[in-house]
Amino acid sequence: MAFHHIRFPLDISLGARGGPKRKTDIVTLASGAEERNQRWANSLRTYNVAYGITSRSDMAEVLEFFEERRGRFHGFLWRDALDYTSSGSTNISADDQQIGIGDGAKTLFQLTKTYGANFDPFERKITKPVASSVLIKVGANQLANNEFFVEETTGMVTLNVAPANGEIISAGFEFDVPVRFDIDHLDVELSSFDAANISNIPLVEVKI
Repeated sequence: MAFHHIRFPLDISLGARGGPKRKTDIVTLASGAEERNQRWANSLRTYNVAYGITSRSDMAEVLEFFEERRGRFHGFLWRDALDYTSSGSTNISADDQQIGIGDGAKTLFQLTKTYGANFDPFERKITKPVASSVLIKVGANQLANNEFFVEETTGMVTLNVAPANGEIISAGFEFDVPVRFDIDHLDVELSSFDAANISNIPLVEVKI
């Protein structure tokens, strides 16, 4: 089992469906009131690639990708067209996400993205950033590319110089979702010379 640092074909992923999933237990009491329990601390993203396949050539490309991943065995990168930047839009800046506070000694920081602000913000660990896109700011100063290093397989950022005590470290970035196929069988129907139908090619996020 390995993780292949290769992105699923973008032109097909744009037509896919999916998003975050959570697990909540709800118990209705005798009074009619509810008790709710959040089973998962983090959301789990799932997608269906089948909606992005529009031709036989698309299906052939997915087939080749599927076979090289050995079905469910190897993980890979997925670009979620709705949520792939630190800002939530196509424009990113080094002020987008706070990722740490300096203590005068620490140089290693994890890229994260926070959703919400007022009630119960959710902090998501970003483990598959696009390293070339990452912008880092310490206090009021944006760092040059040679003043930090981004590990694209973990999302850890190493600064050359430890930020002073109390300095805010922020970041902007693009990122992918680590996923795997959630089937070991492609059930394809060749409906015409240049058309192929398949109802379900599920992907599930891999927690790293």
